[in-house]
This record gives sequence, C-alpha cells and structure tokens, in this order.
Amino acid sequence: MASPWLHLLLLVSFLSMNLLVKCDTDEEDTLLQGLNSYRESLNLTSFTKNKNAECLADELADQFKNQPCTNSTGANTVPGTEKQLSNYPDLLAKCHLNVSNTRDGIVMPACVPNLEPSLVLSNFTKSQYSDSLNDTKYKGAGIGSEDNWIVVILTTSTPEGSYVPYNAASLISNIGLIYCLLFWLISALLIF
Repeated sequence: MASPWLHLLLLVSFLSMNLLVKCDTDEEDTLLQGLNSYRESLNLTSFTKNKNAECLADELADQFKNQPCTNSTGANTVPGTEKQLSNYPDLLAKCHLNVSNTRDGIVMPACVPNLEPSLVLSNFTKSQYSDSLNDTKYKGAGIGSEDNWIVVILTTSTPEGSYVPYNAASLISNIGLIYCLLFWLISALLIF
C-alpha cells in the first residue's frame, strides 16, 4: 500500500506543474487577452487566434526590431507614412500567404519600451488603432513581438482577409472545381 506521503508528494508536484504552465504567458498572449477584454467591454466578439497572421506578425516585428521607438513610430505614425518593406512579398511567402488573402486585414505595429503590458494595451486601445479594434468585420488576430516592438494583425472572415495559407486556398478551389465538374457530368448523364 502506498504511503500517504507519496500521495501528498504526487499531488504537490502535479499542482506545482500546473501552476508553472499557467504562469508561462508571454507578451502576445497577454495582449490578446487584453484586446479581447476590451472588445467584450464593448459587447463585441473576442478575436480568435490566427496562427498565419501570427507568423506574419512575428516576421514584421523582426523587421522593426532595430528601429528605435520615437514619437513618429508604431501607433504614433501618421497613416500613409509608415516604412515600406521592400521584402514584404518574401515575408508573406515565409508564412505561406499572398497579397490576395491578406488584403482586408490590417497590420498595427507599436513600439513600447520593455513591452510593459499596460502600456502595450493602451498603445492599441487608446490610439488610432482603436477604430480597427472596434470594427466588427475583424474576427481574428495574430500577434508577434521582438525587442520593443509588438505587431498586431487583425483578420476577417472574408477570403481577402482570412490569412489562409495559399496552399490551402488553392486546394479548396481545386476541390470546388472538381465538385462543379462532377455536378455537370452527373447532370449531363441524367439529361441524356
């Protein structure tokens, strides 16, 4: 028969592992939770995590990491004056995305020293980005960070903003084509 001490030891080790897992959150998860709480306070649906948008957000944050935080970067940027990335098509390709399935999404970079969680959240909820956060057309979010930079990408449920990898999109269209051809073939056989 097992000793009560063994049972206690197993229980304590299980609980401590469980606590360690719950404490293992990062800037991206903390921000997504904060953005979802913000949206829920406005009676909007929560964002779902979009791994493909997260991949691109990570790549973009990596591009921004050596750029210093100033009063004209990130959420403070005047729309239309953002730094253009000549390698943007390459970044999309790394994440198996293309322009046609990311067109309706929105990319929102922010630079916050040490990525202080409360400041990061307010950089999105109390800036020009809040209009996009309040927009019901956005259903998903991908978040990436590097050094002082954090990038949020909002996605839609439309094909032009879904951030579905292009391989999956072409597979779906090929399957659709096959069903269409089968429909026409069966229709033709039934007519004759």
